[in-house]
Amino acid sequence: MAALLLVILILLPVAALAGPVHDSSALKAQSTRTEPLTISEVLARIELTHPLLRATGVDRMQARAKILKALGAWEPTFKNRTEVDRYQSWNFLAFVNETTGGFNDSTIEMGHPWGFRLSGGIRNGFGDRISQSAHVLIPNDGLLFWHNQQMLVGGEAHLLRGLMMNDEYADFQKAELAGPQAEIHVAQERQDLYLAGAVQYWDWQLAVKQAEVQKRTLAVAEERLLQVQGLAKGGRVAPLDVIEANQEVQHRREAAIAAQRKVEYEQYKLSLFLWENSEPVTPRPEWAPEFQGETPLPTKEEIAANKVAAKEDRPEVRELYIEAKMNNIDIKLAKNYLLPKFDFKGGQMDAGADWTVGVGYRTESWFAMPLFQREGRGKVLYAEAEQQQLVFKQLYAEQQVSIDVDNWLSAQVRARDRVKAATEALRLAKTLEEGERTRFNMGASSVLFVNLRERNVVDTAYKLYQAQYDYTLSRGGMLWAKGALAKPWPESELAKYGDPLTAAGMSGFKRPGRD
Repeated sequence: MAALLLVILILLPVAALAGPVHDSSALKAQSTRTEPLTISEVLARIELTHPLLRATGVDRMQARAKILKALGAWEPTFKNRTEVDRYQSWNFLAFVNETTGGFNDSTIEMGHPWGFRLSGGIRNGFGDRISQSAHVLIPNDGLLFWHNQQMLVGGEAHLLRGLMMNDEYADFQKAELAGPQAEIHVAQERQDLYLAGAVQYWDWQLAVKQAEVQKRTLAVAEERLLQVQGLAKGGRVAPLDVIEANQEVQHRREAAIAAQRKVEYEQYKLSLFLWENSEPVTPRPEWAPEFQGETPLPTKEEIAANKVAAKEDRPEVRELYIEAKMNNIDIKLAKNYLLPKFDFKGGQMDAGADWTVGVGYRTESWFAMPLFQREGRGKVLYAEAEQQQLVFKQLYAEQQVSIDVDNWLSAQVRARDRVKAATEALRLAKTLEEGERTRFNMGASSVLFVNLRERNVVDTAYKLYQAQYDYTLSRGGMLWAKGALAKPWPESELAKYGDPLTAAGMSGFKRPGRD
């Protein structure tokens, strides 16, 4: 027995320490929350912690990688070349003379985006040095620092095709646009997550409010069942009224269970937009606030400003602008292909038969021109066709975002009118409900009519919450339509829940695009 107690005393602290491991730290941190969950907090947490938005930082890294890759086309390159020559003279019987000469070239080459390359370095000669013979392996003229060493200079250039515009320079210009394009991808992901998170937040809010209505109506039905059972014992109501009241309780209990399941479904979906300590936080029903009341409708001037903002801030439109800039680069490159090839190259000579190190230089030139220019004309035609496509896409996108603003304005106006009508309908339904209850208590009505009145109140309350939901959604839709959801949430709001510099969409400090 003593041994058993000892084992228990040893394991008890271990169990106490191991218990909380299974608890979610994020949920524990929110266990004492009393204030309601606001839409501003939802969007702030998406910006700060959402994994999908944080993953968009990869686009920025890829954009930087594209620039580095493009810059590699003109990166300074060190080259080293060694050559050894062996000279032998023969007669019919044996060697008459034997000499060895060679050189080592150490050069640095680098290019320029405009289509030319330069090289410079030093040639070091080695081997037998014969200065007073017919075959001078290493001449005395043109020496650099000491004998056997000379300066090397060379280069090549595109004088027509490839000058000022070429494949490498076009790739570099497109790579520089990859940075702004990555920012657009971040904005697009932010816009999608903001909108999805906001809609899910309001779905959860609607489910909670509808579940509260079902709980209240269930409690009323249960109280009436007790009342009717007492009246039936005194003979004031028929036994069928007891069955009617009990049936209504079961009906409302089923509706309350379904409503609770809806709340759980929506809250788990909402938890994927609420992250803390790398864990999703499941909101509780008591965190749900009331629906926001009526706000002034936007003026004509504000609507016009929203349309202008939509054309400037919506990622869908901005993406087409970037594509248009890339297309302009393709057109310039394609037109350059219409020029003939005319290249020039100059540099040191390689070792000849009679000398190894010298100041000899060579120049080369090439000229070529396709007679029909089919390749160049095809490239230009293809790029111009893409340009026409982009023009129509831009026209459609700009009109689409303008219509989105008008559409969400219409939704806001109609939802507001529905809220007013549903509010009045609910007031009238509650008046009828109270009147019917009074008649029932006086014996002038039945359980059936009371249930019908209460059901009408529930249906009307559902319609009111749905109208409030649609009104709130329309206001959020207007923010989406004008492109406001593509921008990071204000830092003043982000600072309440974390460090804005570590925001998911910002990825902290912006990294440079090139070395």
